[in-house]
Formats: sequence, C-alpha cells, structure tokens
Amino acid sequence: EKKEFLKGAEIAYENIITSFAIGEKEKLKTLLTKEVYINFEQAINQREKENIKSELTFIGVKESGVEKYEKIKDEYVATVKIISEIVSVKKDKNGTVIDGNPDKIKTVTDYWKFSKSVSSKNPNWFLAEIISK
Repeated sequence: EKKEFLKGAEIAYENIITSFAIGEKEKLKTLLTKEVYINFEQAINQREKENIKSELTFIGVKESGVEKYEKIKDEYVATVKIISEIVSVKKDKNGTVIDGNPDKIKTVTDYWKFSKSVSSKNPNWFLAEIISK
C-alpha cells in the first residue's frame, strides 16, 4: 500500500507542478485542498497580470519517501519528501528569461503534505500543504 501511495504521490506531484506552470486551474482544483488551490490560483493570476510565462520541463523523480503518516481528527495526513529534477524558466512578455535557466537541470527537494478524509470513498489524496525546509 505504501509503494502504491508513493507512486500516486509522484504522479500527483508531476501533474501539480506542470499544471501550475501552464496555469491549468481546472486540473489543479481536482488535486489540491481548497486552501492550497486558492494560493495557487492567486499566484497564476498574478503571473498572468504581470505577463510572465512559466515554462517547466519535468525530468523525473529521483527519490521519494513517506516522512510522516498520521491521523488528525477525521483526516489521514501523509508528509512526503520528493526529490525531483526539473528545468524551470520564467519569461517576461518579450520572451526574455527573468528567472531560471533553460539549459540547466536543477534538483529540487520538496516536502508535501497530502490529506484524505477518513470517511471518503474517494481513493484520491489532495495536496494540503507545501512545507519549506
């Protein structure tokens, strides 16, 4: 079950970071808790307002593991450490790179909390928090 959960977390991770990069709000809505979705939506809207284009190439997950698993009130919560490789660039309205490097693969370590209601019949977990370390 843990192996299957991690595989799902890795797929969700890839879907979330690529959907966020291209501003695919509807897809994000199905993968995030309401609170996290609002934050992502605000960031996408701000990017659009400033005419900033985000480009992301997902290379792959190098490593992942469950750091913590707990039951809090009526929710299961799993904290997952994901080490991935990506190419990430932000460009202004003229196509000039303002952040990142299109020729450099960077290794990113993320800690994401996924949650799921204890009573839910839905097998899906939702991204509930991104932890900065």
